[in-house]
Amino acid sequence: MTAAVRGEVLCMYRRVLRIARGWQSQSGLAQETDAEKRYIVQEASTLFRQNKDITDSELIKKCIEECHARIEMGLHYRIPYPRPTHLPPMGLATQHGRKMRGQERLRKQAKPIYLHSHDETS
Repeated sequence: MTAAVRGEVLCMYRRVLRIARGWQSQSGLAQETDAEKRYIVQEASTLFRQNKDITDSELIKKCIEECHARIEMGLHYRIPYPRPTHLPPMGLATQHGRKMRGQERLRKQAKPIYLHSHDETS
């Protein structure tokens, strides 16, 4: 990892912690605000520690994009939790038939960037 990428990752981590420090839940209740703050800090520390040994530049770039997307969506919707996607079980059928491998590949392609690491930590 180059020094520039390392600096960008550390800057993002600090930004997430600053967001958590100043976070206010939509309901305004202190109990919900505290729970959401704890979730933000826990999720950030889990994902950053999980990805600390990544050396592939393309994978690092994808992780950075996911972090940016999750930050922006959390700030926009004022919800720190990832927004789920709902796909019917066989909703992505191919024209040539319903093959499970094709379904799995299409599901991976249809998964939004901000949910790539969510299933790994859940």
